[in-house]
This record gives sequence, structure tokens and C-alpha cells, in this order.
Amino acid sequence: MSNLPQDLVQMGTKRNIMREIREYGLLRAREVGAENVLDFSLGNPSVAPPAQVNDTIRAILDSPEGASIHGYTTAQGDWSVRQALADSLSRRFGGSYGPGDLYLTVGAAAALCCCFRALACPGDEFVLFAPFFTEYTYFVSGNGGKPVVVPPDYATFQPDLTAFESAVGPRTKGVVVNSPNNPSGVVYSADTLRAIAAILRRKAAAYGHPIYLISDEPYREIVFAGFSAPWLPDFYDDTLVCYSYSKSLSLPGERIGYILVPPAAAEHDALYAAVCGAGRVLGYVNAPSLFQRVAAACDGLTADLTVYQTNRDLLYHGLTGMGYTCVEPGGTFYLLLQSPEPDAAAFCQRAREYDLLFPPTDDFACPGWCRIAFCTSTKTVQRALPVFERLAKEYGLS
Repeated sequence: MSNLPQDLVQMGTKRNIMREIREYGLLRAREVGAENVLDFSLGNPSVAPPAQVNDTIRAILDSPEGASIHGYTTAQGDWSVRQALADSLSRRFGGSYGPGDLYLTVGAAAALCCCFRALACPGDEFVLFAPFFTEYTYFVSGNGGKPVVVPPDYATFQPDLTAFESAVGPRTKGVVVNSPNNPSGVVYSADTLRAIAAILRRKAAAYGHPIYLISDEPYREIVFAGFSAPWLPDFYDDTLVCYSYSKSLSLPGERIGYILVPPAAAEHDALYAAVCGAGRVLGYVNAPSLFQRVAAACDGLTADLTVYQTNRDLLYHGLTGMGYTCVEPGGTFYLLLQSPEPDAAAFCQRAREYDLLFPPTDDFACPGWCRIAFCTSTKTVQRALPVFERLAKEYGLS
């Protein structure tokens, strides 16, 4: 019998389904050619970073600082970088933020893990609105918390507020909001956020301790025509904002982001210290030095995101026109498609026979659906639509 931690062995054995499908797609491309594999599995941005990113990198590397740019910064991130980001956030969202409110992280995953570790005392619970990113439950449980799942209103894929109110109890320490949402693409409305905030204020008063809202915002800037993504600290003081530049600047592999602890958050100074302590325990101190500087110079910019609107329109209107049931994405580059048979994994396997690749969303706490990641070329979307139509006919949808 192994004396290794079996929960970690299990986590390491059960692979992330999107990456598993992506690796299959790469192997399949060697056999049939990349142009013949229609891969909608992984949320890997398909557009280039804005020109300012590479220009900034070159300017930094060619500056008099030379190799020193690759040295250590302070644990929570270079002070001047945090000042620049705080100024940018204050200007863009109307707050009053300073460098002591920001902790730079190795992407949004590190930001979330630091928040959970900073907040969780033994027995504390964290509410997750389904559907949610597959790793949330691992992040929560691996950092001392207990995940509590709240289903969506399946008519809108906004949170089920009645179920949410019932789920918030005396051990609730935090609630995770991901809007625009992965995997649904849904943007939570201002009315939804106001209702969540009101419930949390009532519950926090009743239980006599703060309940923090943890806002996971890597898709903040990818919002489609007719939708807008509200700034959560405007709705609820006890909000922690977790951000990553992976989607807005198309820099997923560089792993750079931050945690914002707004000044109005309860126990601000102790909370910020706990975040710093969590980073220390988890080994997340000193986010990549070069990309700290890139983030400071490029905050508020985006890559050319228009291709995602084009792909979204082609897919959503094309698939619903074929008879599929889909959730209209208000943002991100994901679309939820309801499986035409009860077992979504079986439907995904059927699609794979045509080299059309996408995952079921059982691991997103949303069985019976599939996630289509349309951060691909428009040509790939156009080539995929006839395959989806062939499947629709096989299942009697059209």
C-alpha cells in the first residue's frame, strides 16, 4: 500500500479532460493533417498579442537595466508595477486603489489558490456556481476548504438564487463568481449580482463574520455586442478580484495576473497579509519579473478580439439553426451545446469519429452538455459546421 497522499495521486491520475482531448488532437493531426482536425477543446487564445506587448518586451530587454530585469522582485510584486496597475484600475473602474491592494500572481489559478488558502480555516466552505471551471473543486479542497455547488437556473444559466441562499451557511467563508463564465459564456447580469450581494450581506450579518466574494475575471474584456460585464466591487465591498492577462493579451503561457484586495474589504490589512502568507506557503512569490513589467505597460489593452465575435455568431446561429439547443454566449470564447443524447461523453465520442473534438461538461458540474471553445480560426469554425449538421441529421435534429 502506497504511503503517498492518495488524494494527490488521484488528482494527478485523472487528467484535465480538455488537455487530454487537445493532446489526442495533436497526435491525430500527425496522422491526417492539422487542417483535418477540428479541435474545439482547449481555451487557448488564437489571436496574437497586441503589438505593444512585443514592443514592450524588446524595449525592456534593450534598456540599460539589461539582465537585471530577470532578477527577483519583492514577494508580492514590484512596487512600481503595482502602483501602475493600481492607477490603471482606479482610472478604468472609478475606485481608489494603491500598490498595497495588489498581489501579483502566476496567473489566475495562483490567484484563486492564494485566496482560498488565505481565507480557509478548518471546516470553512466555498460556494461554487455551476457550471464552473473544472479545477475549482481541486483549488478549494487542496487549500483547506470544502466546495459547495449551487446549480444554475437552466433557463438562463444565471445562478439559481433560491438554491444559493439555502447553500450559504454559518461555515461559508467565500463565494466564487466567474463572469463572463467558463464554460457557459454567460455574463451575470447586474440584477443577479445585486441579488447575490444582498444575500451575502444578510447572511454575513446573521452569522457575524465576513463572507468574501471571489471574482475570477480572466475573460473580463471578452464581451460581445449587447452585453456588459459589471465591476463586482461596485456591488459588494468584501470582494477579492482575481485576474489574468492570459485571455485579454493572449498570453496564457506567460502566467501573469494579480489579486486585488480593495480598501473597503473587511479586515483589509490582515486579509492582504494572509494573501501574502498564502503565496509564501504555496511558493507563488515573485510572479515572472519581465511580465510584471509587461502587465504594467499594457494593462487595459487587448488583443484584436473581434474574431471571437465572428466565430460566436457563426456557431451560435449555425448550431441553433440545425436544431441544437445552445446557451447564447455573452462573453468568453465558449459555447454550451446540449447533447442530443443523455450521455454527453458518448456524443463527444461520436463527434470524434469525424475528427471534431470538444469535451462533455460533466467535470464542469454540468452533465448533459458540451463545451465548444471557439478560440480557433474562423476557417475552422466554417469547416466544422457541415460536420455538426451531419451529426444533427444522425440524431434527428434537422
